Amino acid sequence: MELRRSVIASAMAMVGAGPVSATEDTTLLQAGEYEVRVRLELPHLEDMGAATKVDSICVTDGKVGTRGLLALSDGNPLRKCPASNVRQDGPTLTFDIVCPGSDAAAGAARFTLDTERFEGVIAVKMGGKNMTMIERQSGHRVGKCKSQSPRP
Repeated sequence: MELRRSVIASAMAMVGAGPVSATEDTTLLQAGEYEVRVRLELPHLEDMGAATKVDSICVTDGKVGTRGLLALSDGNPLRKCPASNVRQDGPTLTFDIVCPGSDAAAGAARFTLDTERFEGVIAVKMGGKNMTMIERQSGHRVGKCKSQSPRP
């Protein structure tokens, strides 16, 4: 468990997470359907290693959990793993993503929220390998959610 904490701390340093004033409004991002541009980058491979796609997610209302903001790239091993240590300070939402298993992937997410848009970075450390990747997200609200529940 201590190794996972150090991996997550290193990943947060990679995405530049820092404190944001707690006096700022923490309800910035409106609920609804968001169109998200997702780019998965493999460091040291420049554009050859980047995969880009557009996806849609349903963002939930309130101040609980990740509100539907998670890893979206098909090649991201964190896509179906649970989030923990969710924290929102003003417009900044941060959380850890740790897959189960001894050599599983782990990562750290940092999202900057606005009223109807967000920018996010998820730093991923591949389990059992000396490999990292970065998922960048840029989303904007397109209306009400088509389905009642957000993506897991």
